[in-house]
Amino acid sequence: MRTVVRLLTAVERTEQQERTLARVRTECERTDARFREQGIDLAVSISQALDELIDGTPSTDPCPAYSYAFYQAVAAHFSDPTDLGAWRRPSWFRAMDDELARHGVPSDLLPGTFLFSGPPLRLPHPGDAVPAIGTLPAGRAAALADAYARVLVRLDPQFRGPARRLADALRAEARAGGSARQAGTNPDTVLFWFH
Repeated sequence: MRTVVRLLTAVERTEQQERTLARVRTECERTDARFREQGIDLAVSISQALDELIDGTPSTDPCPAYSYAFYQAVAAHFSDPTDLGAWRRPSWFRAMDDELARHGVPSDLLPGTFLFSGPPLRLPHPGDAVPAIGTLPAGRAAALADAYARVLVRLDPQFRGPARRLADALRAEARAGGSARQAGTNPDTVLFWFH
């Protein structure tokens, strides 16, 4: 995530950053085209939102385009996406927080503390629409997986499946992070994207 933030905030970019930014722009343009085909108007194009983020001049009006632009910058650096499921309402996770807390999961590991925590940069609020962004420090992935695994059998059945998916995904993330550190890289953030 530090690399993403540097990409979007650099005063002078390296050649590698310029190549990455070109890929990000292409993906923003593709998403703009897809939204136009679907009749979706975001008020500000995702490509324009990317340019404004880079210039440090994003709008203060609610608009989801900035979140989509940020996601494309992240996607250019992150790999191994995992689909954790579909939920009708993000507010459902409040009930999951209550259930996990009731069984002793520490408050800093509850889904509500990281799933919707926002990006590490200040972006205009997406408004009533999705997407929502959340982040979790990669170093917390194993602790979260362990905490959920310990209480899994005691959870109400409606929460058991989602808790298991989160635990499994974050256990895999913790293993991948260990391998990445041995290879000389330092994964710092797990990104959650609700759209």
